[in-house]
Amino acid sequence: MFKNKSIAVVMPAYNEEKLIGEALSTMPSFVDKIIVINDKSTDKTKSIIQKFLSKDSRIILIDHNKNEGLGKSLIDGYLKSLKLKMDITAIMAGDAQMDPKDLSKVVSPIIKKKADYVKGNRLFARGISQIMPKYRFLGNSLLTLLSKFATGYWHLIDPQCGYTAISKNALKSIDIQKMTKRYGYNAHILNMLNLSNYKVQDVEVKSIYGKAKSGIKLRTYIPKISFLLLKLYLRRIFHKYLVREFHPLVLFYLLSFVCIVLISVPLGLRFLYVFFITERVSSDTTLIIFTLSTMMGFFSFFFGMWLDMEDNKPLKP
Repeated sequence: MFKNKSIAVVMPAYNEEKLIGEALSTMPSFVDKIIVINDKSTDKTKSIIQKFLSKDSRIILIDHNKNEGLGKSLIDGYLKSLKLKMDITAIMAGDAQMDPKDLSKVVSPIIKKKADYVKGNRLFARGISQIMPKYRFLGNSLLTLLSKFATGYWHLIDPQCGYTAISKNALKSIDIQKMTKRYGYNAHILNMLNLSNYKVQDVEVKSIYGKAKSGIKLRTYIPKISFLLLKLYLRRIFHKYLVREFHPLVLFYLLSFVCIVLISVPLGLRFLYVFFITERVSSDTTLIIFTLSTMMGFFSFFFGMWLDMEDNKPLKP
């Protein structure tokens, strides 16, 4: 128990034989249950977990018969925590990259009833640009911007950080089984929380980089995540601002789409075609319409974004 609240930690693990032992042995004493999900590891991960089972009665092993992905591992862990009626469920990966000393900071806002969901923020830590690999730092910065649109939590930074905690009430009220089974679960669960108007808070956490190697392949990861974020963005706007209760920001976003995608882009392509193929410049009318539609499109987009930010301000603790 931590301040009279039961704490469960969900620990997904796939081929973590070098680090799973360290992650388990450094778990804080106030944690009541450690739900480890072995996602069909092909190394000694499972046997190492089994050795800890006899030493630590808090550990519960969920063993997948096939590799189902990180998202599915978290879903199974969340469902098990709900079954155990834990007050708070935190996520700590089996690669020992999440500092156990930060766990109390991650769960505290929920205990104090300031937030329903808390996530770590590594990007504000001192010297993070030197600690975190450059490609990860730049990638996280870009995904932070895209995730703001997808989730509606404009105040959040570092959406890719998996160090999180969620209250029992919030976890019970969202359909966690519909969360994406692979990468992108971070944005998906935030999207579901936003649709239910739950408060979410960032806390600064330390990230540990050492022996662990990322299994992400950027060539396939970036297109898949970009498509998922676009889908989540459209889902949020449609359900929250059109179906449940109409909000004028929908009209501004729609106007920006019409002006830029349906008018400016075709006119821009026509201008380039005429210039490079016929070596002539399009008429002044074409350039005037292109300029006006582009300006109107961007102004409408930014105004819609501002309305979106204002509407979601109450979700910031």
